[in-house]
Amino acid sequence: MDLLAHLEAYVATVDENGFSRAADRLGIAQPLLSRRIKTLEEHFGGLLFDRSRRQVTTTEFGVLLLPYARDVLERAERLRQAARAARGARVHTVGVPADCDAGALGRLIRSGADRGFTLGVRELPPAARASGLDDGSLRYALVRVAPENARLRVPLGLASSDTPRPAAGRGRPRTVHLEDLRPRREASDPVGELPFAQPLLLMEEDQVPYLRDRLARAVARAGLPEGVVRPADAAASALAETLAGRARLLCTEPFARRHAAAWTPLADASLHRGYDVGAARDGHGGTGTPGWLVTLLAAAVGAVPAPPGVPGPGAAVDASARLAARG
Repeated sequence: MDLLAHLEAYVATVDENGFSRAADRLGIAQPLLSRRIKTLEEHFGGLLFDRSRRQVTTTEFGVLLLPYARDVLERAERLRQAARAARGARVHTVGVPADCDAGALGRLIRSGADRGFTLGVRELPPAARASGLDDGSLRYALVRVAPENARLRVPLGLASSDTPRPAAGRGRPRTVHLEDLRPRREASDPVGELPFAQPLLLMEEDQVPYLRDRLARAVARAGLPEGVVRPADAAASALAETLAGRARLLCTEPFARRHAAAWTPLADASLHRGYDVGAARDGHGGTGTPGWLVTLLAAAVGAVPAPPGVPGPGAAVDASARLAARG
């Protein structure tokens, strides 16, 4: 027996002085309400209502139990309120890359608060974000996947100290092929050694197996010297080397622009970043990611719209989330 539901039927019948009005108040059929009252009477071993008259009246036994029934229902409601407050106070941690836009992450936290979610963000490398979902230390995370299988695609390019040149006859910036990075022999020294190619620095976010393998093959096809691709120890030192003109940095356009570096997109889209928004399993074994969260995370990492025919991250997102993503 659902004791709370049966007590609600009992108290509602007392308050409304009748089965029909009590059933309407609870939004249930009158026969169901009557069965609940009868079950409760059998459970307590006494009649709660006198049905012998035209109007239902509460028996002496029913009047005696009434304040206890109300107390149980009031305590149950306070318990539900406490549970709602506890859920709202719980911090849902979101694992994100280290090069996310801070303003977009601020809008993410604020949007969560508007919806009753207390969100916190943690900058973590790709492997730590994936393991955080598995062990429950993260509620949501941006998980690296191959760009062709990704819910969110983020173009990668090369940051440098050079001034970007537009493509011939067009207003948009040109793309860069890895072949373009091959050192060229000067015409005045045709038999001299080739100059050393600038290192291509890889930030921790891009030191993932699928990208390392693809980049190694692309570098070999492009005829670049062995060892030209190097892992960066830290973003700050990699940026310093790049802005000093001693290296090129593989990164996203927003990251390069925030640090006043020139940026040219890679022509090979298979070397771009791909993300999915993962969610840890809840207590009932299910997962779920709100659409507004996906939209705001897309803005934080600089994701571009999905190709035609592929559902984008905001396909089923309300207008307020779209506006929040734009700031």
